[in-house]
Amino acid sequence: MKFLKYILITGLVAITATACKKLDLEPTDQFSESNFWTVDANVYSALNNNYSLMYTSSMYFYNEATSDNAYSTSGDYALIASGNANAAQGQFLNDWRYYYSAIKSCNVFLANVDQNKTLPAATINRLKAENRFIRAFAHFNLTKWYGDVPLIDKDITPEEAKVIARSPKATVIKFITDELEAAIPLLPSKEGMPAAENGRITKGAALALEARVLLYEGSRMADVVTICEKLIREGSTNGQYSLVSNYADLFSNPTVNKTNNEVILSLQYVPSLRTWNEFFDFAPRSVGGRVSGMAPTQELVDDYITLNGRGIRETGSGYEEANPYINRDPRLTATVVYDKYNWVRPDGTTKVIYIKPGTDPDASRLDEYSPSSQASSPTGYYWRKYFDPIALTSFTSGSNLHLLRYAEVLLTYAEAKQSLGQMDETVWNSTIGALRRRAGFTDAVAVSYPGTANMATVIRRERRSELAMEGLRTDDIRRWKIAETTLNGFAHGAKFGDPAVDNGYIRAQRRAFTAKDYLWPIPSSERGLNSNLTQNTGY
Repeated sequence: MKFLKYILITGLVAITATACKKLDLEPTDQFSESNFWTVDANVYSALNNNYSLMYTSSMYFYNEATSDNAYSTSGDYALIASGNANAAQGQFLNDWRYYYSAIKSCNVFLANVDQNKTLPAATINRLKAENRFIRAFAHFNLTKWYGDVPLIDKDITPEEAKVIARSPKATVIKFITDELEAAIPLLPSKEGMPAAENGRITKGAALALEARVLLYEGSRMADVVTICEKLIREGSTNGQYSLVSNYADLFSNPTVNKTNNEVILSLQYVPSLRTWNEFFDFAPRSVGGRVSGMAPTQELVDDYITLNGRGIRETGSGYEEANPYINRDPRLTATVVYDKYNWVRPDGTTKVIYIKPGTDPDASRLDEYSPSSQASSPTGYYWRKYFDPIALTSFTSGSNLHLLRYAEVLLTYAEAKQSLGQMDETVWNSTIGALRRRAGFTDAVAVSYPGTANMATVIRRERRSELAMEGLRTDDIRRWKIAETTLNGFAHGAKFGDPAVDNGYIRAQRRAFTAKDYLWPIPSSERGLNSNLTQNTGY
């Protein structure tokens, strides 16, 4: 039966071929296609399944390796960053199939949920709205990476899937924004949900995603402003959001990570039940890490401003190359582990992380940079952001991963206002100024409106520092069309290299980026199945 294709990964229902004896004979002891959706618990199992398909922890973290924020030492991400990937690369196919599997599952839900006659109509409409959001999010990710993609707004047959063509990106974007606009009235605000529903999609999430989609398009900045103001406005019925008082707590305080007024939507995890463990390959080995699977770059470190609000190469910054990590944006210490970093353990004790070669008093020298090591960081940096102090063995974590934050809304608002020529002291104080004050800046110059400064540069740098390791940097590089500059040449590490080469900064990886790389290729195996799928230029 067709329903066999719809088995839920939750394992809460079991459909077997033996249930299908005759087309007109319904099984009395198992769920069939015609009665599955009539059971309320099954509807919610299907909903939970679709939430689980929204995104993965691997995508969340490792997309950073395709930017100038991080370097992954092996696998497809290294090939993509070095310009050596092709249309047969597994990463391109895996992501393509993942997003379309989510779309398929949402379409099945939307096509069948009205069979349920016991849930209230308002509840059914809300469930539909949540699935429309997930489907829109998947289409957004597809068009962001691949450009023109098949737009699938209903459940299609395998035969239809083999002939469907790519829709223009503009058509896909309109579908996404129309879906989000339609979903907003049917979704609750965060204040309208009981605590037990924390983590479900809200009006605020739909608005925040719509703002991101239109920001990335770049041509409707006035609409971006209007959408952001629906979330920023005091007394908004779309949800009341605010910045938490401590930046690091969002990622590493188990209580704040789960419940706060800043996060708009997160991937939900539960210790021992649903977890992620990428941090096992991000942490220094001396505190339990395994190998350095993805390391921060010097380029990221250099973009964190000094405490007086200046870039490290600006006159008067006070930056000292010989002592580079003092008097810097506190978000640097919350995000990146550098030489002689004071790593605070869960019990409150501190472990000094020695990375500079020949400095660790421990003979094992687990964290020291070595160009011949396959385990230590290839850049001389490790990650601290998303360290979970109550993680299980091997840094297996139940912490949430934040997809949409109020901080991003403020950054989006600032960028849109600046692009329209409307940045002023009031906007600054409620956006960049607010983020810097929360980060721990106290110098009046750092938190005050800079007036004649290059505001586009200031906002872009602020966005990078605030959102590092949250998977958005590659998106920003591509939409700003700066990849030919930022992603060509070497990705560097700390000043532990040959003094005669790049002033001693480690050359971690040679990168290459050409115009074709602004889009990923349509996977060659998918084109083999469907001759109507054209290929992106250059592949």
